[in-house]
Amino acid sequence: MSKGSAAPKPGDPGGRTGRAAGPGRGGSRSGRPPRGGRLLQDGSRGGRFFRLFARWIRRPLLPAVRLWRRNIQLRIVAGTLLMSLGVVLLLGIVVIGQVRNGLLDAKEKAAQSQAAGGFSAAQDRAATTPATPGQPDDGRDGASVNWRSTLVEQLASGGQSAFNVVALSLDTGDTASRGVRASGEVDPVASIPGDLRHSVAQSTETLQKFTRIHYTSSKASEPGLVIGKRLNDAEGTQYELYYLFPLSQEDDSLALVKGTLATAGLFVVVLLGAIAWLMVRQVVTPVRMAAGIAERLSAGRLQERMKVTGEDDIARLGEAFNKMAQNLQLKIQQLEELSRMQRRFVSDVSHELRTPLTTVRMAADVIHEARVDFDPVTARSAELLGDQLDRFESLLSDLLEISRFDAGAAALEAEPIDLRQVVRRVIGGAEPLAERKNTRIVVVGDQQPVVAEADARRVERVLRNLVVNAVEHGEGRDVVVKLAAAGGAVAVAVRDYGVGLKPGEATRVFNRFWRADPARARTTGGTGLGLSIAVEDARLHGGWLQAWGEPGGGSQFRLTLPRTADEPLRGSPIPLEPEDSRRNREQAAGQARESARRTAVPAQSAGDRQPLPVPPRLPGAPRATVDPTALPGSGARVVARAAADTDGHASGTAAAGRNGNGSGNAEQEDGTRGR
Repeated sequence: MSKGSAAPKPGDPGGRTGRAAGPGRGGSRSGRPPRGGRLLQDGSRGGRFFRLFARWIRRPLLPAVRLWRRNIQLRIVAGTLLMSLGVVLLLGIVVIGQVRNGLLDAKEKAAQSQAAGGFSAAQDRAATTPATPGQPDDGRDGASVNWRSTLVEQLASGGQSAFNVVALSLDTGDTASRGVRASGEVDPVASIPGDLRHSVAQSTETLQKFTRIHYTSSKASEPGLVIGKRLNDAEGTQYELYYLFPLSQEDDSLALVKGTLATAGLFVVVLLGAIAWLMVRQVVTPVRMAAGIAERLSAGRLQERMKVTGEDDIARLGEAFNKMAQNLQLKIQQLEELSRMQRRFVSDVSHELRTPLTTVRMAADVIHEARVDFDPVTARSAELLGDQLDRFESLLSDLLEISRFDAGAAALEAEPIDLRQVVRRVIGGAEPLAERKNTRIVVVGDQQPVVAEADARRVERVLRNLVVNAVEHGEGRDVVVKLAAAGGAVAVAVRDYGVGLKPGEATRVFNRFWRADPARARTTGGTGLGLSIAVEDARLHGGWLQAWGEPGGGSQFRLTLPRTADEPLRGSPIPLEPEDSRRNREQAAGQARESARRTAVPAQSAGDRQPLPVPPRLPGAPRATVDPTALPGSGARVVARAAADTDGHASGTAAAGRNGNGSGNAEQEDGTRGR
């Protein structure tokens, strides 16, 4: 029996599939997780630890970062301090370098002059001292040592602690036993570098090097300059003579200069920071005052003004700001007065036209009832008169309703209602128009109650407007009305498969007296205010009225209301873009082709099964640009034409019938989309 088809044992989890988990299927015979999985787990743990550590580090820094971003005065002062500190550091480095070089050059020249005199005196003394003949080697060595000791004492006696002298033998490295003479308790082995001794032994020139001078006593070491030369004593034996010049005074002078510069630099940096803070405060304070007053002006307190003192640029800015605020207040007052007059004019005219319109309506009814006795031309005129009077009355009603919304006098009478009943009444009223248009109205999602606290009259008016518009613009195709409820929201979507909306039209579809096609006749006598009143009704409920459309693919209008009055909306149970849109159909077709490609691979035995190559993900149709909504609550967007729709009405209607189960996926939206 092969590994891939081994019979599962009782209680084995592999028995559910009828196939043991062999090595070819990513399993492990020992029951331990595979090494790759363990690495992935370790990597995920490491990434989680890194994220937690970064969050722990970033949390206390957030207030400082927020303060840095919001406070321009802090940024300017901090920048001034940093730049001042950089300038002071650069200046200090330059000054200290110059002082150090000056002190060392002066000390070096004096030391070279003193050492040259000492070397010359030692050479003269060796030339004038007669050699003692006839002595054995030990006697000559002792005489040389005594001579060098005397020489060191004589040369060091004129230093007065300004320098020390060391004499070393040249022919041995054991300086402790052969002619080591030093003044001032200097430790010659530790004080004179080995490389300098080697150079002096190989050359006849005067050589020097900066080093530290060490002492055999408890005296601390100090920086110094060593100058050495190879000479001959009175016996003709070569030896090394070194002058050691301490640099403690120069070091103290340099430390004093550094301390003075540091103190002065710190004082200058603090002083510049204070000056920057004072100067910036004179500029930032009026700007902050202007920002605060601008915020109060935007909140409606139009009487706020800036305090102006002086005649500088800030004062001119304050005067200009005050003049701007005064002109804005005047213009706003004029516009408010004009708007108030316009609303009052519309309301008064609408009310005043009621009486003559009623009289004309009565006369028109009499004429319309007697039209059978008229000639055909007069009878047709009577019918046209009645139709136009109906439209005139509808226009007056809409104008009165708009004037109530503009005046803020619209009141909401909310009560629990079932939207299914409202939809049935709306469809019943639109049936005659649908029959004339050869349109079928399909209701989806009415199996469960859809209850919300709303004004039944206003909701019915909104839905009637949407359904009538869908029938009128549906080009004789089906109209789908979909209901759904989820969470704290209920929604009704009206979908048509007509001409649709062009890009940018959904931002104007809720404007007053706007039509997608100005040359299109209003067969139902519409006034052009229906969608404007509908969006105001939706906003009065605290809901959304949104539009979607694509050229040649129809459109969908969605009304979303909260279940409970005054409850904020966080999403809609029906997606704004329908499931049978062109983009969604292309994505579904791509997924179907991918699934068909996978299932078309012939089956293989378990032992010969190889991992199937994963086909590349098909790119979806490009998203169209989302246009900003023109009115609060519309949240409209339009999908641009991507390709010719070959499916036509049949595929759209079939998709709507298949997916119309009334549940839908809740579409999460933020507050900006529905306002």
